[in-house]
Amino acid sequence: MRQTFVELGGVLESLPARPVRLVAVDGGAGSGKTTFAALLGQAMDVPVLQIDDFVSWLSLESWWPRFEEQVLGPLFRGEDLEFQVRDWVGDTYGEGLGDWKRVPWCETMILEGIGSSRMALVDRLAYAIWVEAPEDLRIRRGIERDGETDEALWRKWMPYEADFFARDGARSRARLLVDGTKPFDDGFWRLA
Repeated sequence: MRQTFVELGGVLESLPARPVRLVAVDGGAGSGKTTFAALLGQAMDVPVLQIDDFVSWLSLESWWPRFEEQVLGPLFRGEDLEFQVRDWVGDTYGEGLGDWKRVPWCETMILEGIGSSRMALVDRLAYAIWVEAPEDLRIRRGIERDGETDEALWRKWMPYEADFFARDGARSRARLLVDGTKPFDDGFWRLA
């Protein structure tokens, strides 16, 4: 089944905001989350917050306290966001911090990235979306994007990520499953 981003946006905008309507776009690395979230954000004219500004190749957990303090706290108090992002250019593993980013508060915000619908967020999410694609396609996309020199990082990451998702159960909590193997073209996307 195909649905437009505008149609999905209408469904999401009808959900209650408490005080913010936080929509998570989750899934494995290279599944198509970033593209899907960007197109949804564009269709809804809302900001997209990226977990890649916080997570690193070495940890899906250590960044969480900073995210709570710099993003979730202000967001749920109705305040603009100001947070420090990972330095992906100067630090291959993304452990170092770089520039500060400002994002004006908005009643609806999309949170995109690995672990964006994690168990710790369940009671604060208005809606969770899971984008999925097979591991071989995800690795190929990652290498095409990041270069062959990062192939070892991708191959090391996949089991780590799989273990996190198995423990956290994010896919099972998603209200919508999206097929990340097909292009999101002409404003349409497909159910998984």
